[in-house]
Order: sequence, then C-alpha cells, then structure tokens
Amino acid sequence: MTNRYFAEMIGTFALVFAGCGAIVVNDLYGGSLGHLGVSLVFGLVVMAMIYAMGNISGAHFNPAVTIGFWCAGRLDKALILPYIGSQLAGAICAAAILRFLFPEHIGLGATMPSGSILQAFVMEVILSFLLMLVILNVSTGHMEKGITAGIAIGGTVALEAMIGGPVTGASMNPARSIGPALLSWQLSTLWLYIAAPIVGMVLAYPWCKWIQGKDCCDNSE
Repeated sequence: MTNRYFAEMIGTFALVFAGCGAIVVNDLYGGSLGHLGVSLVFGLVVMAMIYAMGNISGAHFNPAVTIGFWCAGRLDKALILPYIGSQLAGAICAAAILRFLFPEHIGLGATMPSGSILQAFVMEVILSFLLMLVILNVSTGHMEKGITAGIAIGGTVALEAMIGGPVTGASMNPARSIGPALLSWQLSTLWLYIAAPIVGMVLAYPWCKWIQGKDCCDNSE
C-alpha cells in the first residue's frame, strides 16, 4: 500500500520540480523557454509521470484530483489523507530543492493572479473543471493509466497552461501552488489556489455523470 504514497510523492515532486523549475530557468536565463515552453514542460512532465506511476497509484499528483475522484465515488475515503499528504510532501521537497539551486529567484514559480481575485478564481475553477472532466473520461476507476490517459491529460494541462498561465499561473493543483508559496513565503492569495481547483474538480463529476450516464463512474479499476 505504501508504494502508492511514494508514487504520489515522487510524481508530485517531478511535477513541481520540472514545471516550476521551468519557470525559474525561464526567468533567470533570458526567457530561454518562453511561455509556450513552460506550458509544454508542465504538460510533458504530467504525461511522463502518468505513464510511469499510473498503474501504481493512479497518478493523481494533485489533492483536488484526489478529492474529485472521491466525490465521484471512485476512491476509498481512507486513501484521501495519505494521498494528499504524499502530494504535499513531494511538492514542498521540490520547492525546497529549487530554493537551494536558485536562491536568487524570489517566487520559485509561485502562482499569483495578474488581475482581480474574482477573475483568477473563476479562471481557476473553469480550468480545473475542464481538466477533471477529461480525467474522469479517460481514467479507469481512480487510475489515470493506459495509452490515451497520459496524452489526453498531459495535453490538457499544457493547453490550459498556455491559456491560463498569464492570468493566474494556471495552477489547477493546490500542491503545485502550496510548495512554491511556502518556500517563497508568498501566501497572500494561496487560499485561492487551494479552493478554486477543488471547487472546479468537484463540479466536474455531475457533468460527467450527466453526459456519460451510468458509464461515467462505475468504481471499476
């Protein structure tokens, strides 16, 4: 059972280290990646980790995804806290290593709204809703695995990062935001990046159920 938790920790570590690391490298080295490059890094690392860890833990790497699967009846509630704890541990460790490697960078890729709080909240809810809708439709039970899952989910993350990155940072993931925020001490809007992804992903299940009917969430793995 503990291998699931280590898989979630390593996968979330990789997501934050590569994704937020791309932001840091882009900032410090003359925009070498650009917005498109950073977005692709987030999508590619999610895709890679789904293929690497999907058969072990389901490759959530995101507390809001874990909660979304539970709301959809696909995940035992006993797994919620261990999964979220593992995801947060991975994110914080990755941010700590980025702080060690790049002490001159202030934000470490922390997510901050560029406009109003309302605009950022609505954007994050919508992005998270769409991501979870894709996840529910390509996963089996609570497991993100198989040939199509990595491509579909990683592609969705990259696409939404391209659209939402300039507006909110396109978090869609409380762990991804919590790690850099804690290590850079940018906590003023952290609540938004915890609440909005959870709201969006919880809202995805009834829509998936309405569209797919009885085939949406059958608890099978």
